[in-house]
Amino acid sequence: MAWDFETEPEFQEKLDWMEQFVRDEIFPLETLAHEWRTPEGRRTFAEITAPLKEQVKQQGLWAAHLPPDMGGQGFGQVKLGLMHEILGQTPYGPSIFGNNAPDSGNAELIAVGGTEAQKEQWMQPLLDGRLRSCFSMTEPTAGADPTLLSTTAVRDGDEWVISGHKWFASNASIADFLLVMARTGDDETHAYQSFSMFIVPTDTPGVDVLRDVPTMGEPDHRTGEPGGHAEIMYRDVRIPFDNIIGGEAGIGQGFSLAQKRLGPGRIHHAMRWLGQSRRAFDMLCERALTRYAHGSILAEKQMIQDWIAESYAERQAARLLTLQAAWRMDQLHAAGKHYSDARVEIAVIKFWGARVLYNVIDRAIQIHGSLGYTTDLPLESMYRHARAARIYDGPDEVHKVTVARQVLKGYRPSDPPTEHVPTRREAAVEKFADQLDALSINA
Repeated sequence: MAWDFETEPEFQEKLDWMEQFVRDEIFPLETLAHEWRTPEGRRTFAEITAPLKEQVKQQGLWAAHLPPDMGGQGFGQVKLGLMHEILGQTPYGPSIFGNNAPDSGNAELIAVGGTEAQKEQWMQPLLDGRLRSCFSMTEPTAGADPTLLSTTAVRDGDEWVISGHKWFASNASIADFLLVMARTGDDETHAYQSFSMFIVPTDTPGVDVLRDVPTMGEPDHRTGEPGGHAEIMYRDVRIPFDNIIGGEAGIGQGFSLAQKRLGPGRIHHAMRWLGQSRRAFDMLCERALTRYAHGSILAEKQMIQDWIAESYAERQAARLLTLQAAWRMDQLHAAGKHYSDARVEIAVIKFWGARVLYNVIDRAIQIHGSLGYTTDLPLESMYRHARAARIYDGPDEVHKVTVARQVLKGYRPSDPPTEHVPTRREAAVEKFADQLDALSINA
């Protein structure tokens, strides 16, 4: 037996430092968010956060999602999960620790699938913060079923010509380059070998970033601000042949690369959601002990106690599911196996984590009443952003189908049912015939 729920003392010290650092140095930046929206404000933000990033690097916590030979710390998914639980409490946390989406996933994708030249040209500057990137996969008519993607990449001598319409491409309007999933196979090619991944500099002729699409989370977002989700047209975009990720060997590997990126990304999302739900849970409990109504503080009301107990149980379940999935991924990596072998664990945390995030924030808003509904607390913003958790990186329904299909592989149809008592009784009579005969004689 090797069950162990303790964190190594040395790494726990790192987590304790992170906890204090995030609360003391990063939380205050949130209240000035409106100041950072102008170009001048973003420059000021960069000046403020540059020394913070240096502190992170001095602690050995920068870009921890990659192994040391690729510029990271090689912590593995469990340690990363524990880190993201802290960083996820604030939207600024991941970027100050060098593992913000989509750059962290894109760097990891190039790290595991790119050529040495691609790593040098694109991955290292990305890790250093000198470049920004975008993951351009989703299309207006293809999201949950990526086999329907229609953007094409046609080889023309030493070039690829990319044409298509992409949608909800995160950070595209501020990115230096785009990672584009496009169809390279023909009608006879298997669907999952029909796509490849390409590096497309944003300033390439034919790349037309139409707009950043405002969302429920950020309804007043303006094109060109960080964190946007863009609509893009690729109009006969020509890039060098070598810009296909993986070179010649990368043709048809788009799905494989996407899964390598999305698997760890879902772990990180789920842990960040735990960080957000923890912050909401703290506000819920604080309010319960502070607010007096109808003869007692809210914490003495059974309905509020139910909310607290349900929230605690849901969060603990989500946390353990997520850490178990992270542990499973670490075991697979150590054995040289693919993360796809943990697809059930990853799919479970994706839909369960999103549900818990919503539930806890919703209860925290409810207990605060009108105050929770206003922008005087961060809950209303957290609530709007939480709705997206059920959609991105695959909608809940797709992940539930994955779980159900994989679970059902462990079962077989049976008629009569396996637990049919008359059938079991008949088998038991046959199994214990001698003993039953003796019992009958003695009777």
